Amino acid sequence: MNLTNTLHATASREALESRFAHRIAACLSESAQSAPADVSERLRFARQKALEAAQRSRTDESVQGLGVSASGTATLGLSRSRWWLRIASVLPLVALVGGLVLIQEGQTRTQISVAAEVDEALLGDDLPINAYRDPGFTEFLKAPTDE
Repeated sequence: MNLTNTLHATASREALESRFAHRIAACLSESAQSAPADVSERLRFARQKALEAAQRSRTDESVQGLGVSASGTATLGLSRSRWWLRIASVLPLVALVGGLVLIQEGQTRTQISVAAEVDEALLGDDLPINAYRDPGFTEFLKAPTDE
């Protein structure tokens, strides 16, 4: 399930919960009018406590960080500006390019060290350089040795 489907499912669930809560509140309000005075006072006090708790939980959620904005985009809680989103979207690309550059640099160094080893072997050998250009010498090198 991708992020869009998850966000849609969460939003529709929250909408259903909200409608259900409004219906219950309407039924309770109708019933509260016919309740005795002491029960009405206790209900009013309980309603105030519930509203305060809901307000505290909303502020706690906004402080925690992760959430979804009204437009459906995920927020990290760092800031409400879009520059954090731009940095977060460009950062993987920068890491990828940096990794490719490091890989290329490593391969270039490996090729240089292999070429240096070959040059060292050629220059340190007793044979003259012209012997390596002779086609017969190349065939001699390819022939198996019986040592």
